[in-house]
Parts: sequence; C-alpha cells; structure tokens
Amino acid sequence: MAGAIIENMSTKKLCIVGGILLVFQVIAFLVGGLIGENAEVSMDVSLAYRDDMFAEWTEMAHERVPRKLKCTFTSPKTPEHEGRYYECDVLPFMEIGSVAHKYYLLNIRLPVNEKKKINVGIGEIKDIRLVGIHQNGGFTKVWFAMKTFLTPSIFIIMVWYWRRITMMSRPPVLLEKVIFALGISMTFINIPVEWFSIGFDWTWMLLFGDIRQGIFYAMLLSFWIIFCGEHMMDQHERNHIAGYWKQVGPIAVGSFCLFIFDMCERGVQLTNPFYSIWTTDVGTELAMAFIIVAGICLCLYFLFLCFMVFQVFRNISGKQSSLPAMSKVRRLHYEGLIFRFKFLMLITLACAAMTVIFFIVSQVTEGHWKWGGVTVQVNSAFFTGIYGMWNLYVFALMFLYAPSHKNYGDDQSNGDLGVHSGEELQLTTTITHVHGPTEIYKLTRKEAQE
Repeated sequence: MAGAIIENMSTKKLCIVGGILLVFQVIAFLVGGLIGENAEVSMDVSLAYRDDMFAEWTEMAHERVPRKLKCTFTSPKTPEHEGRYYECDVLPFMEIGSVAHKYYLLNIRLPVNEKKKINVGIGEIKDIRLVGIHQNGGFTKVWFAMKTFLTPSIFIIMVWYWRRITMMSRPPVLLEKVIFALGISMTFINIPVEWFSIGFDWTWMLLFGDIRQGIFYAMLLSFWIIFCGEHMMDQHERNHIAGYWKQVGPIAVGSFCLFIFDMCERGVQLTNPFYSIWTTDVGTELAMAFIIVAGICLCLYFLFLCFMVFQVFRNISGKQSSLPAMSKVRRLHYEGLIFRFKFLMLITLACAAMTVIFFIVSQVTEGHWKWGGVTVQVNSAFFTGIYGMWNLYVFALMFLYAPSHKNYGDDQSNGDLGVHSGEELQLTTTITHVHGPTEIYKLTRKEAQE
C-alpha cells in the first residue's frame, strides 16, 4: 500500500475550484518481468480529508481504478539493460471539483490476483509519483476580486439599459432583447458563487462553472449572428428570431452536445472522482474527436461571421455615396455614425477571434496531460484578459445601444439636419429611439432603399 498526505498549504483554504492528480509510474525493466501487451494496472484507492492535524480522517471516496499502461523501452531488451526504466505515459487519476479542506489522505493499493489476471504482466513498479494541478491562491484572489467588482457593474448597466427601453412607447426590437439576454448571461457567469465554497465543500463547482460558461458561449455566438443579420439590408425578415433558426439552431444543438459530453465526465465525477473518460480507447477517441470537431466548427463559424461583417460593410459603403448630397451638418453626423459603427464591428471581430482562440487553446490545455501531444499553456493573464474583454464588450454594447430620449425642437429638427419633427439625434452607434429603428439600422436595412 502506498499512502500520501497532500497539504493544501499554498492557499489556506482559498484554493477551492478544481483539483487534479496525475500519476507517473516508475517501472523497471526485467527480462523475466516484461510488460504485457495491453497491460492494465488495477489500483484500489481511497481518498479522505481532515482540517486539523489531530482530527479523524473522513473518507470521501473508495474505488477500484483500472488504468491502461502505455510504456516504451528505448534500449534493447537484454540482460545488460535490466534495471533501466520504461518511459510511460502519464495516467489521469483523480479530479475533484472543490479543494476546500486543509489535508487530504490518498491510499493506493495494487492487489495481485494471478487467477483473475489482476496486476499481472505490468512489470516491476519501483515508484508511483503524483502530480497535482490546482488553482493557486494568488490567482484565486485576483479572480475573486474581478468577479466581485464586475458583477454589480454589469448588473447596474443592464438594469439601466432595460429601463431606458421600457420608457419608450414602442415594444423592444429583437436586437435590444438579444443584447439584454447577453447581459443576463454575462451577469450569470459573473456571480461570485465561489465565495460560498470557502465554507462549503461544493464538489459540483467545476460542472456548474462549465454550464455557466456554456450558456454564455451560446448566447454570445447567437448574438453575433443576429447583430450582423439585423444590419444586412438584403435580409427580408427583421425583428423575428425565427428568421435566424438556420444559424442559431446549430449553435443550440452544439451547446447541448457540449453539455452531454461534460456530464459524461464531470457529472460522473460528482460521485466518483477517480472516473475519467480518457481511461479507455473509445473514450479517448471520442474526446479527441470532440476537441477537433469543436475547433473546426468554431473556425468555420468565425469565417462565416467575417463574411457577414463584410456584407454589412459593403452595404454601408454603398450608402455612403449619397452622403455628399446631404448638408454639411447632416453629412458629418452620418459619417461619425458610420465610423463608430465600423469600429464596433471590428471590435466584434477581434472579440470573436480571441474567443475562438481561447476556447480551442483551453480545450487543448485541459487535455494535453491526458493524451500527450503538443503542450499549450494558458497563463492566468490570458484567462483573466479574455474574461475582462467579455465584460467590457457587453458593457459597451448596452451603453451604446441604450435608446436616447433627447428630442429636438421643430426648428432644430427641420433645419440643416433634414430630419422629422421630434426625431432624436444620437451621436452613438445606437439603432433605436422612441418611435422605432433609425440611424445606422435604418441606413443599412431595406427601408433605406425605399
């Protein structure tokens, strides 16, 4: 039996999200003890915890854990090379969603049963090394501070944005509803529920975090499609979500598939932290296929989004030919609107590109310990930077697209600006006002031709 006491010293009960243990086995070469083909090691493991050096251990889990050995011996298998070590792949061992206790005890047994072929033909195991991966205390403090600050910020701007919409005499248009839904999903992912994990051992934190992030991904990808589509004048159906079912439908199906895939591993780990989908050949192939297909689909999505943005830019460029015929004040007004709108579209593309890169890199990073290959590291600066970018982007959308309630008098409205009496003049990229869609939205849609 091998036993290990793991002390959570670096975080002092502040490392609360995610703990992963990986196993390196040191196996010596013996002429009479070769590793058999498709060899499998069976470990009888138990996990316990305590928060005081003199308290009794409380068992968390006890399972029989089979793992396939994938080892190579680079030297000739001759008696002269006995005692040299095999080069073995790392084995996924355990993953828990919360590291809320001070001490953990891990016991590992390798029972041998020759009749049942248990732990037979696995070579001579000299040592077992464990590698732990967890969220350290420094990053946790930064992460908590960001969430604590950003949650009220996004919530306040979201309430202000919806209040401005409800003050209008017309019902909200589709784009306004989608921006509000995006704000809700951003607030949902911002809520710092991790604070409660300091006092509660919530093992479902990783799964809950994946669900929140998945909802936000689905909402963000759907928003970008609708945002570009509502500004394309060659699209006939406006202000109806049904007109985007061909684009939004696959996003919903993909999100549901991601949820099922996540439940197949982290859902099972709620009761069995030693379970891993990477332990079988079929599970490894499915997981690899998921990462590859997801990456390809996201790249295709980004290319399609670039095409939609190009279409919107082309529509706006076609309308710019009519600007010289306008009065100077009105022309400068529309030129400012078009510049700000193009800038926002470019920011949207940049945000989409960084989101796609972050998703692919994070999936590769999560899996590289399990299936080898190219090692890609995501540092905390990149992770917090993407998170901050999402919040800033959502904040800017709700601020810029909040309807203005400033009205100008008849003299000012019917003068050099050439707009109707009482119509508002907005110097932002907003698309709405009291009476309905106008400005950039009206400039790029079908109404502008009629």
